[in-house]
Amino acid sequence: MKFSLLCLLGYCFSFAAYTASFEEDIVSALIERTTHDVRYDGSYLSISYPNGDVPNDIGVCTDVVIRAYRHLGVDLQKLIHEDMVKDFNAYPSKRIWGLSRTDKNIDHRRVPNLQAFLARHGQVLKKSENAKDYKTGDIVTWMLPGNLPHVGMLIDRISPQTGNPLIVHNIGRGPEIQDMLFDYKITGHYRFVPAGYN
Repeated sequence: MKFSLLCLLGYCFSFAAYTASFEEDIVSALIERTTHDVRYDGSYLSISYPNGDVPNDIGVCTDVVIRAYRHLGVDLQKLIHEDMVKDFNAYPSKRIWGLSRTDKNIDHRRVPNLQAFLARHGQVLKKSENAKDYKTGDIVTWMLPGNLPHVGMLIDRISPQTGNPLIVHNIGRGPEIQDMLFDYKITGHYRFVPAGYN
């Protein structure tokens, strides 16, 4: 009886884990990111590969996305590096930074490279001014004043004031939840669902 009950519980837990949706998992990972005290610091650092990361107490906007996906078992450092090795010219590293080869320490932490990867391996979605076009788990990129690229992700919460979906991002104060979808010029709208959820 005890063994049967344990087996039944084990089956229920594994079934629940198997049926968890991408939206549920990514929202959980994104909200968890907002519990960390992170100082905004985009300094170039040498990091390990694969699954390399800068120290836990620093990060930039891309690190929010990278760390959220890592919580799901997806290593964007490795995926972007491998894709850049296959087709370096598909990425803007030469045009923007004058690079002639990949750099596992920083490539995945640059918004334009992330955009190129998402365009190649995710879904490119409509950029619009209509909040209903944006769904939980979508990735949005913006251009901030001073031509600074930025990235964040939508969660499953809506602003009661504006009706806009809320974003988890790091715009300088560490990972936070904010109503800012339409605060800056939107340069990209993507969706990247890992294969295990299909």
